[in-house]
Amino acid sequence: MALRRALHFVFKVGDRRKTATFYRDVLGMKILRHEEFEEGCKATCNGYPYDGKWSKTMVGYGPEDDHFVAELTYNYGVGEYHLGNDILGLTLQSSQAVSNAKRLGWPITEVGEALYVTEAPGGYRFYLVDKDQPANDPVQKVCLGVSDLQTSAHYWTTLLGMKILEKNEEKKTVLMGYTDNQCKLELRDIGGAVDHGTAFGRIAFSCPREQLPGLEALMKKENQKILTPLVSLDTPGKATVEVVILADPDGHEICFVGDEAFRQLSVMDPKGNELLDKAMDEDKSDEWFAKHNRQKAAA
Repeated sequence: MALRRALHFVFKVGDRRKTATFYRDVLGMKILRHEEFEEGCKATCNGYPYDGKWSKTMVGYGPEDDHFVAELTYNYGVGEYHLGNDILGLTLQSSQAVSNAKRLGWPITEVGEALYVTEAPGGYRFYLVDKDQPANDPVQKVCLGVSDLQTSAHYWTTLLGMKILEKNEEKKTVLMGYTDNQCKLELRDIGGAVDHGTAFGRIAFSCPREQLPGLEALMKKENQKILTPLVSLDTPGKATVEVVILADPDGHEICFVGDEAFRQLSVMDPKGNELLDKAMDEDKSDEWFAKHNRQKAAA
């Protein structure tokens, strides 16, 4: 399955401005593209059951063709989400990010040798390796909590075609990926049920478009959960992509998208930064809620 590649993880955000500060100024990532939508996504990209106005911002250290990035989805009018124990953290290597956090007074804690932990707004955890950024992608791995490591590892390897790169019996983790030079997926047995809260995210991968029907058919044959059968998604002025959304044994959402169209859709937009700033300046929802002495909804 070497043709498959890890793309991004989807985070729901309630405060775009604080979130932008974290990714841009603390982590040192770039705004790769920003898109505004007037109604909810057919594949519930902005979460369920939100069917109103929302935005998507892709942030990362480089182009989506060869970097694992974050997709930040913002639902207008929703101020916060309840974080579960499903996403346990992203690990990235950047001494500059560690330095930025200390300089800006962003809370950061040393948890090991050359290893720090910090949180994005909303409580999402990031582990920062205090070493120079590598020439390729600084994002090393995404860690997801699972209730039964053996069952989950079987699903991701046998059905989704990942290869196991490392097992750690003591930490109850399995590290896997499609190729050695991509962002890896780490599964950690949390010894109990996985709670997705309302902040539940989604991990995305691409594959050749011709593999999507077969992937969907395999999941049907194996009686595995399909959240969204093969569907086409439109982005105004950009390529239309096809996706299948799955759920693993613990309900982690997994998006597979046709690679060819996604490469067209995900071309870096030099106006991304400007578009995000413009959208934040034009979003008067905080002022409206304050004026009416009301709080934004908590999902």
